[in-house]
Amino acid sequence: MTFIDLDARTVQRAKLATFAFFALAGVAFATWASRIADAKIALGLSAGELGATLFAMSAGSVLALPLTGRVVERFGVVRTIRAGVIIAALGAIVVGLGVDLWHSRPLVMVGLFLLGIGVGGWDVAMNLEATDVERHLGRAIMPHFHAAFSGGTVVTALLGSALSWAQVPISVHLTVALLATIAAGLFALRYCLPHEATAAGAAAAHREETGTRGRSAWLEPRTLVIGVVVLVAAFTEGTANDWLAVAFHEGHHLPTWAGVLAFATFLSFMTLGRIVGTRLLDRFGRIPVLRVSFVLAVLGSAMVIFGDPWVAFAGTAVWGLGAALGFPVGMSAAADEPARAAARMSVIATIGYAAFLAGPPLLGFLGDHVGVLRSLTVVGAGALLALLLVPALREPAKHESVAPEPVAPVAH
Repeated sequence: MTFIDLDARTVQRAKLATFAFFALAGVAFATWASRIADAKIALGLSAGELGATLFAMSAGSVLALPLTGRVVERFGVVRTIRAGVIIAALGAIVVGLGVDLWHSRPLVMVGLFLLGIGVGGWDVAMNLEATDVERHLGRAIMPHFHAAFSGGTVVTALLGSALSWAQVPISVHLTVALLATIAAGLFALRYCLPHEATAAGAAAAHREETGTRGRSAWLEPRTLVIGVVVLVAAFTEGTANDWLAVAFHEGHHLPTWAGVLAFATFLSFMTLGRIVGTRLLDRFGRIPVLRVSFVLAVLGSAMVIFGDPWVAFAGTAVWGLGAALGFPVGMSAAADEPARAAARMSVIATIGYAAFLAGPPLLGFLGDHVGVLRSLTVVGAGALLALLLVPALREPAKHESVAPEPVAPVAH
């Protein structure tokens, strides 16, 4: 299955639009995340009740992820992202009203469930568009898109902190932010790649030619192995997001602000790793770069756990670099064969996102028994497992790769 050739202006516009989708997804996630503490106080929730409430969003995402591949193949990337953006925004607005107006935990959970469905479908579709853009550009750029997501979360979290300090109502904050997200997202959708030049278009053409959907991607060994690598990468990143600040406070006996600074260091170096990593991928290929990445994750987490506070701070930087590339490279590998890209990416994302469901309870259980800091040793164990599985992400041989078909450029 081949792609039509596109003019450079169309591809560049699609690249900028894809950056917008990733940044806006970060905004949608972090807008709510930045007000979780305020919502906990407003609803009078215990830690356990808050955990159960937040599970609603994870459940929505995990429900949406395995279905999104089929949705994209049938309706295309543009419609899927549009639906995801709108559903996520409506869910966030329901959350805000549930907290401020009705003080209803069940209503908040309904809103979080919708937010999870929207973000989950949006995530798979935008990653699929990103792999299409990457293929038309002819060079690695996926980590840059994921850096845009990280940047969106950081900026939005800082803004949310300021609005929390100013005591702006959660409903006002979420409604304004998500309506703005809808507007920006719908505008960016105008510049997506034309359907016939995308993996979704390739899948549709493949079905028309063969008259069959083919076997399930859940039965493909390579797809499942890539899913495990992405699972480890997501766990490596998610564990730092959830527990790094707590580990520095409780394990290294530092003030809470120092724990937040350690977390910010991790995020900064992870974003840097995604920016620099694209050149390394183009020069050395996926396998050597991913091997170094997971080794850095092992080394960085060990420095955090076993070093003194200064060594631990340096370890957060090393850990951040190690966590940068596993997830985006896994998404690229999922799309090596365009006709199967949507189905495979849906499977891989579903497996990967299981880390966000299982990670917090696992670390919490271990933390109760050995302390939060020592519980982080599972990060290194997971990274060692990923090192054994990395060869599954090898790029296709030149004669197997998909190159754009040299036909007349299509105006967009």
